[in-house]
Amino acid sequence: MQQLLCLLNDLPDGEGRGFDIDHHALLAIRRGDRVYVYRNNCPHRGIRLEWQPDQFLDYEKQYIQCATHGALFTIEQGECIAGPCPGELLAAIRCEVDEGRVMIEL
Repeated sequence: MQQLLCLLNDLPDGEGRGFDIDHHALLAIRRGDRVYVYRNNCPHRGIRLEWQPDQFLDYEKQYIQCATHGALFTIEQGECIAGPCPGELLAAIRCEVDEGRVMIEL
């Protein structure tokens, strides 16, 4: 069953935002009209990725970065490409943008 995460306009292009929905910590990253949603949980330590609210991206805004140990994950697949958990994946949440609404399936 789909549920509303947010409106597309609530996510600035090239930025990320954290959400807590039904006891699930999530993060969403917008790239143009696409939104990528993952569980906010590092596969290496099992902790949240950010140390400040909505700070999920590296300095150049090219990768999702774990604030605890610096692991880098691709935005499009959530794959760790640097750090202590190479090849591991963030848990993706099914997401689609429909008429300006970001809909997810938990």
